[in-house]
Amino acid sequence: MALSTYEVDVFEDARPRLEAIAYRLLGSAGDAEDAVQDTFLRWQAADRGYVEVPVAWLTKALSNICLNQLTSARVKRVSYVGQWLPEPVLAGDPMLGPADTVEQRESVSMAMLTLMERLSPNERVVYVLREAFGYTHAEIAGMLDLSEANCQQVYRRAKQHLATDRPRRPVDLAAARRIAEEFVTAAVSGRTEPLLKLLAGDAVSIGDGGGKVHARTRPILGRDAVAKFVRGLFHPSDAKATMVGGTPVVFADVANGEPALVVLVDGRIIGIAVLDATDEGIAGFRLQANPDKLARATRLWAASEHGEPLHIAW
Repeated sequence: MALSTYEVDVFEDARPRLEAIAYRLLGSAGDAEDAVQDTFLRWQAADRGYVEVPVAWLTKALSNICLNQLTSARVKRVSYVGQWLPEPVLAGDPMLGPADTVEQRESVSMAMLTLMERLSPNERVVYVLREAFGYTHAEIAGMLDLSEANCQQVYRRAKQHLATDRPRRPVDLAAARRIAEEFVTAAVSGRTEPLLKLLAGDAVSIGDGGGKVHARTRPILGRDAVAKFVRGLFHPSDAKATMVGGTPVVFADVANGEPALVVLVDGRIIGIAVLDATDEGIAGFRLQANPDKLARATRLWAASEHGEPLHIAW
């Protein structure tokens, strides 16, 4: 059934919110785009004359599409090469969605998106819709064909799985960039001491190459080990320049509301390192280098203005 101009406008008005929901559910901007496109196809095929609240209908359709993808993704993770990390999303990308509350900002952080991999598909959908988008348990229950009591139980289980004793440090865009700048200054100093001052004692470094580029297959644990790794990462080397195909240029930016280092070669992003800033120091150095998870960021980067790079490596 052909869509009217009004029905197309209804969907396009809802698209940013649908993309923000799908990204939090799937941890992948590319998969989120696909899920929203599948939702559009369902909207196009639906008997829309019986749809009383289009946005609620679209959210329900999207949630069920994401549930199916999450079930499939759990199988794919078993065969994923190396460590899996979410796809980083740079500041200004509408896919980040609302960031008015602490819960909304936290739900899109790299640390939380990684933690949410622990949840069952139902738990993740309930948690995201409730915590980040403020849907009532009654509304979520209707979307997922659950009882309201069951929905509340699923939400409580999800909260328990995600409980953490360490609060993240709230940072604005300017503060995030300052943290990134301090980190790069310490990393290129050639010494571990400046890095040790910035890192939390139980800091962890995780790299995701997806089998496409070289990345460590296990996390690096502890302040000393992470400092040594980062120092080596920024140490000049002809072999590294050959491996990445040129001279990397490092910028300070913000991804998922957190300080980030964006590394480019010839205008193409080859890595985004997101820093998990806490009251105890930088607790996480999460390096996304899988080219499949950097395409959207590269497009957004090319379409926006940037200051001078912090560092030109090797």
